Amino acid sequence: MKFSSIISLGLPALALAAPTRTIEKKRGTLAKRASVTDAPETGYATENGGTTGGAGGSTTTVASFAEFSSAVSGDEAAIIIVDGALTGEDTVKVGSNKSIIGKDSGASLTGFGVTIKGVSNVILRNLAISKVVGGDAVAVQKATNVWIDHLDLSSDRDHDKDYYDGLLDITHAADFVTVSNTNFHDHWKCSLVGHSDNNGDEDTGHLRVTYHNNYWSNINSRGPSIRFGTGHIFNNYYENVSDGINTRDGAQVLVENNVFVGASKPLYSTDAGYAIESGNDFGGAEATADKGTLSSVPYTYTALAASEVKSAVVGTAGNTLSF
Repeated sequence: MKFSSIISLGLPALALAAPTRTIEKKRGTLAKRASVTDAPETGYATENGGTTGGAGGSTTTVASFAEFSSAVSGDEAAIIIVDGALTGEDTVKVGSNKSIIGKDSGASLTGFGVTIKGVSNVILRNLAISKVVGGDAVAVQKATNVWIDHLDLSSDRDHDKDYYDGLLDITHAADFVTVSNTNFHDHWKCSLVGHSDNNGDEDTGHLRVTYHNNYWSNINSRGPSIRFGTGHIFNNYYENVSDGINTRDGAQVLVENNVFVGASKPLYSTDAGYAIESGNDFGGAEATADKGTLSSVPYTYTALAASEVKSAVVGTAGNTLSF
């Protein structure tokens, strides 16, 4: 396993210029001002040539559903800044080479989801996406090099478990994805990697996904559930999540230094899924996943000790940036 002493996780990379290092108060914590050209520091999205999104392209600010839908289409490099609360229906398909970034904590998408399908090099950051009916809040399908960072994803648990679909589903041989600093909360079936037990021919050898420094709370299941893929899950904080990490259908998962509070099944296997775990705090529950073979990943990272995870994640994960 490779570690780097110069990489510090928990917050996205900050630009070196003085204006991007200012901080301001928000939600009782210190909100970091970030750069629209940030790239992921670690995770599978740094592989396969890396993920830069719309860096080098034009920058557009959008404040309506129609403006948003138009700006994210096509494959030319572009940075789209979301200013304010947008409402709509159904889903919006994103083109390649895009950075879609919420301007501040007031940036949100309600009632419609984002689909990243058959494209590459996409960054989605600092948005609240909620109560999407008829599809996933964020769907990544047949896409490569995607960084999902500092999102707040939620619905509610007042409805039936099938009323909403997933908050973040990564399917159909999507690959080289990093999910970081995201707040998943108040949902039944949260995050799925690999959509079907019968899709092994397409998915095997793909679905390489990293989840780190995310906050999962009031979730019933899929934190995440992984079929066929390769997952690295570290420094996540789980609170009142019934079924946490489910490895299945030949998936290989490396699970390190996560914290679970109030979980009944923090890490478990179904249908010959496998995991290697170390440094986790399962909160007194039992991890029952079958032992796997994934003991290292190809990128550098630094994992915080489990005792440090709560303070690093809670209050930081979610749409807590400012641009």
